[in-house]
Amino acid sequence: MAASSLLLHHPTCNFYFDPSYYYKRSKISTRFRRYSSIMTGLVKRFACRDGDEQIGAVEQESLTKGNELVAGGGGIEAILNHLSKWLVSGLFASIILLRHDGAALWAIIGSVSNSALSIVLKRLLNQERPDATSRTDPGMPSTHAQSISFISVFAVLSVMEWLGTSKVSLFLSGFILALGSYFIRLRVSQKLHTSSQVVVGAIVGSIFCISWYTTWNMLLLEAFESSLLLQISLFLVAALTALAFAVHVVLNWFKDDK
Repeated sequence: MAASSLLLHHPTCNFYFDPSYYYKRSKISTRFRRYSSIMTGLVKRFACRDGDEQIGAVEQESLTKGNELVAGGGGIEAILNHLSKWLVSGLFASIILLRHDGAALWAIIGSVSNSALSIVLKRLLNQERPDATSRTDPGMPSTHAQSISFISVFAVLSVMEWLGTSKVSLFLSGFILALGSYFIRLRVSQKLHTSSQVVVGAIVGSIFCISWYTTWNMLLLEAFESSLLLQISLFLVAALTALAFAVHVVLNWFKDDK
């Protein structure tokens, strides 16, 4: 009886009836819920911050592109600026095919030489482009302006040679020069060059073309007509020059305008 009374007062399963056990268990559970709440809050906070950063990056990128479009003028002039090299090149190719003579071969060599001269002058003068553009290469003189001027002046000289001084030749010459001047002006309106850079490019290209054309008529024309070797040599040089220029077009014109 005493043993039974002892067992009742001191049960072997006192672990389950010990009040301190429930207190400790409740304390651990409270701490776990507190830590879980803290971790959940941190995860949400970082997730929101990452989302805000991504949205901010997208907004910043859109704003940058928008500023570039505003700086570049946008609209129809931006399209015409990108198409100008193809339109002017098409005009030059048409003149070459119509002439299909020694002067045409000489003009091909001159056009590429004019572009090479522009690159050399850029490196020597090393003048920066306008701040509005992201281009980092030198801008003086404008290669576009120099090339367009060369081709425009060559087209005018060819028209005057074919038609003489007449109303038709004067109209065509004026139209060609006006179109070339408009394409050159686009380089300024699109914030790719300063006014002085395109003016210098236009002057250099025009003078180079007149000098090149005059050299042909005064020094090479008679020799070309009487020498088969010179004809073959000029044809090969013009073909190689045109091929090199075509490679340059494929590698560079589809990337950035100079």
